Amino acid sequence: MKKLKFAMFGTGFWANYQLPGWLELENVECVALYNRTLSKAESLAEKFGIKRCYDDPKKLLEEEEVDFVDILTDVDTHLYFTKMAAEKGLDVVCQKPMVPNYKDAKALVRVCKENNVRLFINENFRWQAPLRKVKEIVNSGQIGNVFKGRITFCSAFPVFDNQPFLAELDQFILTDIGSHIFDVCRFLLGDAETIHCEIQTVNPKINGEDVANALMKMKSGAHCYAEMSYASILEKEVFPQTLVLLEGSKGSVRLDADFVVVTTTKEGTISEKIDPVIYDWVDPDYAVVHSSIVDTQRDILNGLSGGSAETTGDDNFKTAQLVWAAYESAKTGEIIKLDVF
Repeated sequence: MKKLKFAMFGTGFWANYQLPGWLELENVECVALYNRTLSKAESLAEKFGIKRCYDDPKKLLEEEEVDFVDILTDVDTHLYFTKMAAEKGLDVVCQKPMVPNYKDAKALVRVCKENNVRLFINENFRWQAPLRKVKEIVNSGQIGNVFKGRITFCSAFPVFDNQPFLAELDQFILTDIGSHIFDVCRFLLGDAETIHCEIQTVNPKINGEDVANALMKMKSGAHCYAEMSYASILEKEVFPQTLVLLEGSKGSVRLDADFVVVTTTKEGTISEKIDPVIYDWVDPDYAVVHSSIVDTQRDILNGLSGGSAETTGDDNFKTAQLVWAAYESAKTGEIIKLDVF
């Protein structure tokens, strides 16, 4: 495999995990960093041994020889930087959510197709080790045909204390966590046919919704309930874990707190603990999220090298479609059909 060179655009919080994630892999090299505040790029470069930094993205693309760009800037700039790279014939890896609205999601995919470049979305939740185990059990046929699923991300984690700008967003949990959770629903159960969603704002100090509950009918015929909340004071705080219950014709599989996967059939119940890999750069409290970045990027690297990859632009567009269809359902009170949305 040819070694691919890339530049990272954006050196904020997530760059501290996505950059070392790339560095865990062979046949890929980060040659430059861009950030509008040069000192932030230089600080990250010093931490991870990157040689060159820029505060002018066009100058970076003129001076550096790269095969792709990895975009981690603010979501409202994703389309701008994607267009800039695509028009130079460079493949694009973009952070989730793709863009801040459905119209721009269409444009992001279109601009890459028009310029004949590959687009991948750095969607890592489906690559969490416990979720891969659940998918493995489903694929094995142990629980038969899945007819019902519940995917849960409910917490009282003080996310607004760490990221106060989130409180100012008019649309919050569906774009922030929904982008992940709807992708997990699709990963485990396939694409959705319809969606009905209800949202509410419990925290009086924020603008957007902090609770969302969605019921989907999947094309497989299964029903899938996705619940998301940052207002849930529960007996056990499990942030940032995703919990799962899938029921099938021959049994069920649960992903419980602390990465315990429980499979039940008529023959009995088997319980396994699927811990994430602990790299030296991850925060152990969030390892299930941070370490999955490596597996996500390994898969994307395969796609960049001409092979297959899961989180392509076309695939993640279906997740973005669910997010915006959920908002439309919450606004109108109607069930939204995905094939006409």
